[in-house]
Amino acid sequence: MKDLSKIFGINVFNESKMKERLPRETYLALQKTIKDGKHLDINIANVVASSMKDWAIENGATHFTHWFQPMTGITAEKHDSFISPTDDGNIIMDFSGKELVKGESDASSFPSGGLRATFEARGYTAWDPTSYAFIKGKTLCIPTAFCSYGGEALDKKTPLLRSMEAINKQALRVVRLFGNTDVTSVKTTVGAEQEYFLVDQNMYEKRPDLIFTGRTLFGAPAPKGQEMDDHYYGTIKSRVQAFMDELNVELWKLGVFAKTEHNEAAPAQHELAPVFTTTNIATDQNQLTMELMQRIAKKHGMVCLLHEKPFEGVNGSGKHNNWSISTNTGKNLLDPGETPHENAQFLLFLCSVIKAVDDYQDMLRVSVTSAGNDHRLGANEAPPAIVSMFLGEEITEILEAIENDEGYDAKERVVMRVGVHILPKFPKDSTDRNRTSPFAFTGNKFEFRALGSTASISGPNVVLNTTVAESLKQFADELENATDFDECLHNLIKRTIKEHKRIIFSGNGYDNDWVLEAEKRGLLNLRTTPDCLPCYVAEKNIKLFTEHKVFTEPEMRARYEIHLDNYSKTINIEARTVVDMVKKDILPAVSEFVKNISDLVISKTTVIKDINCDYEKDIIKRLSELIKKTYDNVNQLNKELEITNSWTKSAQELADFYKDVIISKMDEIRVTVDSMEVLTDRNYWPYPSYADLLFGLV
Repeated sequence: MKDLSKIFGINVFNESKMKERLPRETYLALQKTIKDGKHLDINIANVVASSMKDWAIENGATHFTHWFQPMTGITAEKHDSFISPTDDGNIIMDFSGKELVKGESDASSFPSGGLRATFEARGYTAWDPTSYAFIKGKTLCIPTAFCSYGGEALDKKTPLLRSMEAINKQALRVVRLFGNTDVTSVKTTVGAEQEYFLVDQNMYEKRPDLIFTGRTLFGAPAPKGQEMDDHYYGTIKSRVQAFMDELNVELWKLGVFAKTEHNEAAPAQHELAPVFTTTNIATDQNQLTMELMQRIAKKHGMVCLLHEKPFEGVNGSGKHNNWSISTNTGKNLLDPGETPHENAQFLLFLCSVIKAVDDYQDMLRVSVTSAGNDHRLGANEAPPAIVSMFLGEEITEILEAIENDEGYDAKERVVMRVGVHILPKFPKDSTDRNRTSPFAFTGNKFEFRALGSTASISGPNVVLNTTVAESLKQFADELENATDFDECLHNLIKRTIKEHKRIIFSGNGYDNDWVLEAEKRGLLNLRTTPDCLPCYVAEKNIKLFTEHKVFTEPEMRARYEIHLDNYSKTINIEARTVVDMVKKDILPAVSEFVKNISDLVISKTTVIKDINCDYEKDIIKRLSELIKKTYDNVNQLNKELEITNSWTKSAQELADFYKDVIISKMDEIRVTVDSMEVLTDRNYWPYPSYADLLFGLV
C-alpha cells in the first residue's frame, strides 16, 4: 500500500486541491460562499467547474453526477459524460458552471408524500459546496440537495443544512453573550460508528429472505451464539481482515476518516468508527461507507448485511451518533472549561441539550424509527424505546447541587452558584459509560445510540440541531433582556435542571422497573414505528420546525406519509416472502422428509414385526402437526394480505394493521417453522442454517 499520507483524500476535490488549482480570487470567492452561504456568481462557478473537470479527467473520470440523498434512505445518481460534440464531428470534454451548480432529475422516481403529483416529474439538484466533490469509479460525484419544481425538499440533505443554519444562528447569540466576539460560526460535528454483519455470498444467495428483506425470517438458533463473549474484540478472521483492509484504503482515498475496526458482540458482526467531522460531511461519508461496505464485501465473496436485526437471538446492528457542537475558533461547547466563565457557558449548553431532549423526546424517537429498528430497540443489545439521558455521576451531582443551592462538596457546604464557582476538575469520561442509555454524555459529546444500522444519520441530526436551537433561542431571548446577567444565568440553569431532570436516568435501561418508573415520570414509550409516526404532525413539532425554517408544514406531513408507506411496504414484502418460502420450499422439504421416514417405518415393520419405531413415529407425529399448523397459518396470512390489497382506510390504519395483525401472524409461522427445522434432517432443509451463516466465514 502507498504511504497513507499520500493516498488520503486523493479522490476528493478538497480545500488543498482548490487552493492548488483555482485562481486566488476564485478560491476566496468560493470560500466566502461556503462559510457565509453567499450566492455563487456564475462566472466563479464556471472557473470552479473547469478546474474540477480537469482534475477529475486527470484521475480517470469520464462522467459526472449530482449525488443526492432522496427520502428512500439510499443515495441516488444519474451519470452524464463530459463529452460535447463539435462542428467537425469530434468531441470536447466540457463541464460548465451551470451544470455544476444545478441539475435536473426525474422527481417522479422518488417518494414525495404528496408534495408533487406523478405527472409533475421535474426535480432539481443544487450543489452543496460545503461538502467536497469526489471521484467514485469513473464518475465525478457532486454532493447536492434535491428539491421539487416548487422548491419543497425531497431529500435528506436540505433539511440537514437548514438545521445546521438554525443552530448556528441561535448558538452565536449565546456565545456572544459570554463575550466571544471572535466567533463567527458554530457547527455541530458527528462521528457515526457503523455496525454490520458479513456472511458468505454463496450461503446468502440460498436465502430468499436475506435477498428480499435483508433479514432472516426463519432460523433455529445455532448450538452456539454469543454467550461465550469470545467474538467481541477477538482476533479478526483473515478473510474479514482482507475486506477491512481494502475498505479502509478506499475510504481514505475518499477522505473518510476511518479510524477504528473490530469484531462486535455477535458472531459475524463487526464495526467501523470514523473520526469526527462536520455533520453534513459526516452524513455524506456515512452513506459512502455503507455503499462501499456492500460493494467491497462482494469482491471478497461475502455480503454485508446492514439490517438492524438480520438474525434472531443474537445482537442486531445499530449506529452510534456521536454529536457535539463547536465554534470556528476551535472551542468545543460541550467541554468543561478552566474558569467559572467557561464553565457557566458549558453548563448552559449542557442544559440546552437536556431541555431539548426532554421537550422533544417524541421527535428523537421518531428520528430513529423504522420497521427494522423495531426489532432491535428495547432488546438487550440496544437502548430502550424510552428516550432518556445519562450524564455520569459527577455532572449529575453538580446539577443537583445547583438545583438545590447546595455545595458540591458536602464537607465544605459551599453553595454552588453559576459564574462564581469553578466546576470540580475531572478527567474526560470519568464515569463508566451506560450502554443501556439511548442518549449518553461521554465527556465532551453526546452519544445517541438508538439509530438503526441502515439509517441515514441525517434525520436524527436534523432533530438534534433543531431542538437544541430552540432551547438556545429561548435562553438567548431571556439572557439578552437580563438586567443582571449572572443572576439571570444562574436562575435559568437552576430552573432548567428542575423542570427537565425527569429525562436524566443513570440506571439500567433494560430493567422492567425502568418502564414503570419512566411512566411515572411522564416519559413516552413509543414501541413501534406506527406508534411513533403521528408525532411528525403534532402541532408542537410542526411549530418547532417551521419556525426555525427547517421544514415547511407540507414537508413534515409528506414525511409522515412517506414513512407510513415505507413501513407498510416493508412488512408486506416480508410477509409475501414468508408465504413464498413456506409454500415453495419449507413445506415440500419437510413433507418429503416425513414421507421418507414413514417409508422407513413401513419397511422396518414389514421385515421385523414388533420392531421399536418410537423415534420415527414421534418425528412423524410432531412434524405432521407442525406442517398442518404452519399450512393453516400461511393460508390465514395470505387472506390477511388480500385485505391490504383493497385497503380503503387511512395509511396510519394500514400501518397499524400490519403491526397488529400481519406481524403477529408472521411470528406464529416462524415459531412452527423453526421447530420443524430442529426436527428435520439437515440434508432435507432447503436453506443454510444459522450455524452456516454465522460461523461460515473462515
